[in-house]
Amino acid sequence: MSILDRLLKKRNIKDTNELDAEERKVYDDWRKILSKDELTLEDIKEFCKTQCEIIEGKWRNYDLEQNKKGELVSYHSVYKTILLAIDSPKIAREALENQLNEMIK
Repeated sequence: MSILDRLLKKRNIKDTNELDAEERKVYDDWRKILSKDELTLEDIKEFCKTQCEIIEGKWRNYDLEQNKKGELVSYHSVYKTILLAIDSPKIAREALENQLNEMIK
């Protein structure tokens, strides 16, 4: 029994069809991640992007209490920081290329 199966069992979910669309997407992402021996950088980026989208979707829910929305800020900040750290070499390279191109002109 996989760890995801155990989690579903603990939450009394007999089949993944019982999950709503958002939960199903998270479940599928987790399943893909757990099915690999090693995560790639792209896997981590995709996971962080998905988590940010889920959080942003919850922020748009007017029925969610303000304190619950506030609790999501720290999670969102962590995922965004991870994404920035992953992309920072690319951003630094682009900045340096722009600077060097300006020097060549």
